[in-house]
Amino acid sequence: MIIEQIKMENGTAQGLKWELENASLLMIKADMGYVMCGYLNMETADKLGDIAAVVSGVDSFEDVLQASLKSVSMKALDIGIEEGMTGRQALEKMF
Repeated sequence: MIIEQIKMENGTAQGLKWELENASLLMIKADMGYVMCGYLNMETADKLGDIAAVVSGVDSFEDVLQASLKSVSMKALDIGIEEGMTGRQALEKMF
């Protein structure tokens, strides 16, 4: 498991990478929310009221930052995060 501090414009995020059998589980967390890979479940994030977004096809923290959001939670929509934004853009709004 890799945990890394990721410097952003509005703060420092925490990245988590866990290499599994066929792909890596990735998440980057900012103060108010997180961007996660497709391994994690958006329905649960919505149910819990999390500010969250999903990216897919990623294998590194840089991939997460550059990838386009595939889905966003209802709470993420409330703060101006939308599908199609990059992971970096979403995370900056989460500080």
